[in-house]
Amino acid sequence: MGAPRASPANIPSVDRLLNSAALESLLARYGRTRVVTDLRACLDSLRQAALAGTLDAVSLSDEAIGSHLRAKLEAGTAPALRAVFNLTGTVLHTNLGRAVLPEEAVSAVLQSMRAPVNLEYDLATGRRGERDTLVEKLLCELTGAEAATVVNNNAAAVLLMLSAVASRRDVIVSRGELIEIGGSFRIPDIMRQAGTKLVEVGTTNRTHLSDYAAAIGPRTGLLMKVHTSNYAVSGFTHSVSVSELAELGRARSVPVAADLGSGSLVDMTRWNLPKEPTVQETVTQGADLVSFSGDKLLGGPQAGLLVGRAELIAKIRKHPLKRALRVGKLTLAALEPVLALYRHPESLPERLTTLNLLTRPSSEIQAQAVRLRPVVQAAIGHAYAVTDAPVVSQIGSGALPIDTLPSHGLAIRVIKGKRGSLDRLEGLLRGLPRPVIGRVSDKTLWLDMRCLSSADEAAFVDQWGKLAS
Repeated sequence: MGAPRASPANIPSVDRLLNSAALESLLARYGRTRVVTDLRACLDSLRQAALAGTLDAVSLSDEAIGSHLRAKLEAGTAPALRAVFNLTGTVLHTNLGRAVLPEEAVSAVLQSMRAPVNLEYDLATGRRGERDTLVEKLLCELTGAEAATVVNNNAAAVLLMLSAVASRRDVIVSRGELIEIGGSFRIPDIMRQAGTKLVEVGTTNRTHLSDYAAAIGPRTGLLMKVHTSNYAVSGFTHSVSVSELAELGRARSVPVAADLGSGSLVDMTRWNLPKEPTVQETVTQGADLVSFSGDKLLGGPQAGLLVGRAELIAKIRKHPLKRALRVGKLTLAALEPVLALYRHPESLPERLTTLNLLTRPSSEIQAQAVRLRPVVQAAIGHAYAVTDAPVVSQIGSGALPIDTLPSHGLAIRVIKGKRGSLDRLEGLLRGLPRPVIGRVSDKTLWLDMRCLSSADEAAFVDQWGKLAS
């Protein structure tokens, strides 16, 4: 015999439930207005079930309604932006927020949120200040540039630079450097929006200095070199160096800009990482303007940084777009301590989170994978086989996707004949309080351990306990 059915008349009133012990903690946590709104929705749902003859009487207890209401409130008030475990194998993952900030930056951001700050206030004179000066001295010290400015991302930096320096003029770029970045955002599109005319020179695989020289005319406003960090052309190739282009620019009185994208401030090869052009090298080679990202190899917050000749940076600062693209106090609060870490490059692998993850020894990652394998196996059951296996990590997704690192992780496969599903399992992991994000390929769910820090390991293990229960 089934559970007794309830009728609409059995549904308790809102007022009675609000005065019940079952809702006392919910009222204290979420407030009366929110609780009443969601409670009415819960009772309407119960009423519909009662009218359909499918409502069990046990569903109308104060405790049952309170439990249902709690779940609805938790789901409805959960933050949209949540911390996740990045086990994709991509360290600078565009979709997962790119660089994880070091503690110095986190502390600085918290401080700037808790109190007023001198964002545009000169403490020495007591007059209005300029927010760029908060990090300009550091940027110039680290790059050797005369001046610097900051906007909200590197695409914005390129847009602003082109708009301020070369609007209604020609910008010469090699065909092999007309890149597309994430979201189908292309260099030619940025140029069009900036009001400049793109002049393509050379071919996809080979461009010579003579190509640039032949294209320079009375309407040329800029020679531009774009670092192709998100793809590589190999084989029969030739490109013009920044120093060659700068020499040509000086001879013909045309400024030279270099868009580096990745934003490396130190030679990464000292830690056995792939070679990337540094900002300081590019400035030394003669580039008049250099743009780069704050949240890629630099390891800081999302930002677009522009360094170069003082008169050009001053022109950029005066452009109307600068105000529209400027950064706020939180970005500057995070950026300053990250830049300060570069004054002590010998300690960067320990203190800069991005570099720490990129330089993690493969043996350490392997030991972690071996340690966690039985935890994961016990949680997901015998429909799956979990093995620890070597994998290849990626430095970046939108940037540096071709540069890889040896790593280790867990490979999860469905056992033949068992009723397991990788799609279902992946969905369950995404649904955890702190979602676990891996990647599926070759009928395997891969969990690369490179980005799982030792400090987060206990919380990670606890997550699997919740999945098992």
